[in-house]
Amino acid sequence: MPVKTFTCTLQVRWGDSDRLGHVNNTRFVEYLQEGRVQFLNAVFGGPGVRGAAVVRKLTTDFLHPILDDSGPLTIELWITRVGTTSYGVRHVVTDRDGKVCADAEALMVAFDLDTSSSRPLDESERGLLAEYLHVG
Repeated sequence: MPVKTFTCTLQVRWGDSDRLGHVNNTRFVEYLQEGRVQFLNAVFGGPGVRGAAVVRKLTTDFLHPILDDSGPLTIELWITRVGTTSYGVRHVVTDRDGKVCADAEALMVAFDLDTSSSRPLDESERGLLAEYLHVG
C-alpha cells in the first residue's frame, strides 16, 4: 500500500501581517497548528477524545517570507516516526508559487484527558498513523 501525505490549503488572513509587511513567525506556528488539526481530524475521523495528543516539541525552519499575496498556502503533512507514546509530524508550507516557506516537525504525545498524563498509543492509532509514515 502506498504511503499517504495529507495536504490542505490555508488563506493568508488580513491581520496576519506585521508592520514589516510580512507574516510574523508566530502566525507561521498558527498555520502549522491549523494544518495539523485538519490532518489529525482526517486521520482519526474527527475531533474528540480518540487520538488526543499534545505538542511536546516544535522545531521550525523559517525559509521564505510569507506576504499578504502569498496565499493560498499549501501545507503537506506526514508522520516521521511512531513510538510508544509519541509520534512525529512533519509539516512543509509552500506559497502559491510553490516556494517552500517553512519546514517544521512536531513531536506529539498521546494524552489521557482524565489523568492529564501521557498514555501509550493503541494499535488502532498506530495503524492509522502508519498509513502516513514516511521513513528515510
